Amino acid sequence: MTDKTLTIRPAAECRYDAVSLGEVMLRLDPGEGRIRTARSFRAWEGGGEYNVTRGLRRAFGLRTAVVTALAENEVGRLVEDLILQGGVDTQLIQWVPYDGIGREVRNGLNFTERGFGVRGAVGVSDRGLTAASQLAPGDVDWDHLFGELGVRWLHTGGIFAALSETSADTVLEAVKAAKKYGTIVSYDLNYRPSLWRSIGGQAKAQEVNRAIAPHIDVMIGNEEDFTASLGFEVEGVDENLSSLEIDGFRSMIETAAAAFPNFQVIATTLRTVHSASVNDWGALAWSPASGLVEATHRKRLEIMDRVGGGDSFASGLIYGLLDGQPLATAVEYGAAHGALAMTTPGDTTMATTAEVLKLAGGGGARVDR
Repeated sequence: MTDKTLTIRPAAECRYDAVSLGEVMLRLDPGEGRIRTARSFRAWEGGGEYNVTRGLRRAFGLRTAVVTALAENEVGRLVEDLILQGGVDTQLIQWVPYDGIGREVRNGLNFTERGFGVRGAVGVSDRGLTAASQLAPGDVDWDHLFGELGVRWLHTGGIFAALSETSADTVLEAVKAAKKYGTIVSYDLNYRPSLWRSIGGQAKAQEVNRAIAPHIDVMIGNEEDFTASLGFEVEGVDENLSSLEIDGFRSMIETAAAAFPNFQVIATTLRTVHSASVNDWGALAWSPASGLVEATHRKRLEIMDRVGGGDSFASGLIYGLLDGQPLATAVEYGAAHGALAMTTPGDTTMATTAEVLKLAGGGGARVDR
């Protein structure tokens, strides 16, 4: 039976199935090596919010776009070219004149090494004064986007909200406008201590995210995200999730739903880290109509690159809900897509719809001939 919790705008009246609001950085990847000793890097694009709509376009074939800003220089045009390769519409990108040195505006860089075994993944971002972080209320014509063009789903999150005071205000402006036009809004809390450390830490994260939360339909995050970003404690689960206690998450979800009755779906990923290359992986979701549902829990999943796994979970979940599937099916799509995305390098998915559906349906890794 289809989950009736969400009322989604018909595709025929909207130009876009999904739009993301967030920063897109240039990811520089040393492959199997270390950042500190690298002599070459492979270039990718990536960003917590953008990765979701790229997945919806590339893996699931939906019509997507990204609202962001880039400095007008060769690095910005490289990021644009990578976005174009992912099939995401670039018409909503704002181009900011470059000052020649980056004193006033620049493009974000993200150096990421994947980790292996006992060596964990490492990310070093360089994103101060970026064009996207300087987006402010009034910069985007939301009435045109949501009212005239039409968008079925808006996705944004806590990474973009943490970049600056104006980016947090831009998120608030965007989600309020989306709700005005009946667009479903999802938000991934995506707590990153490094982004909040110098601007007030967890207290600031909770202040910002609790102001945004009343306007969100689908709230996504892991156990740490809900604790750090919204202040909801999870009892009965250790910080590494070495023992999966569903009752602890049920309590957290009940608390979140009571605090924010506007949440129509709450979803969380579950990860136990045995090593950088072996994790247990699963997910839970809740809605008033379906209650708590659990995706297949994959023990000792082998991982090539964990970055973007949560974003791919979000895009699989959103695809299922946009497709009118029950929440139990949508969360299986999310968990399967996240698992597949972590078997390839880079932030973004290389999976296909067929692969996601096969894995979600219980298929394995036998050779397809």
